[in-house]
Amino acid sequence: MVAYPTAVEDYVKCIYAHTEWQPEPITTSVLAARLGVAASSVTEMVKKLGVQGLATHVPYGAISLTADGAALALRMLRRHRLIETWLVQHFGYSWDEVHDEAEVLEHALSDRLLESIDEQLGRPRRDPHGDPIPSRDGVISQPPAVLVRDAAEGHSGAVVRISDRDPMLLRHLVAEGILLDTELEVHGSTVRLATGEERELSDQARASIWVAVD
Repeated sequence: MVAYPTAVEDYVKCIYAHTEWQPEPITTSVLAARLGVAASSVTEMVKKLGVQGLATHVPYGAISLTADGAALALRMLRRHRLIETWLVQHFGYSWDEVHDEAEVLEHALSDRLLESIDEQLGRPRRDPHGDPIPSRDGVISQPPAVLVRDAAEGHSGAVVRISDRDPMLLRHLVAEGILLDTELEVHGSTVRLATGEERELSDQARASIWVAVD
């Protein structure tokens, strides 16, 4: 297995994750914003990814992963999401605290330790935010889902994924009783819980919660 620098692993993981739950391709400017680096740095790194056969890039257009790039991205996502799950289940972390810790640990753990963690956890299918955990051989299974923002009036379903990009939003949703597997019925900017209670959601929340579709 080829060993890659940490920066390369972070880049391919971010490129893959951008389109995992939505169809819009990622550009250098969007990638720069997601990683918090200068656009010029992204341009140079994307060129390096191209030389290594991990990505392709149309000038002023979208960045795409090759088969090798996607395989590396899935390997890193598996590490990241297993570590997040491990921290929540065995170390008392809450779901809004694990992302940054996993960003560090995913590059440090050996494959042997990671497989032991997976076995200890019972080979979970999803992380604390609902993101699917790729299998050891790179297979990933994503549940059919729609953003609350895009759901039809009256659509009902269980929450299957909540974006982890904003820890404050995650804490707010816990206080509102909106977690994974919570049953919601969508009515514009309002959702009705199975208890009959209603919650008014911000635009950010509506763009961060996915509910199941049949």
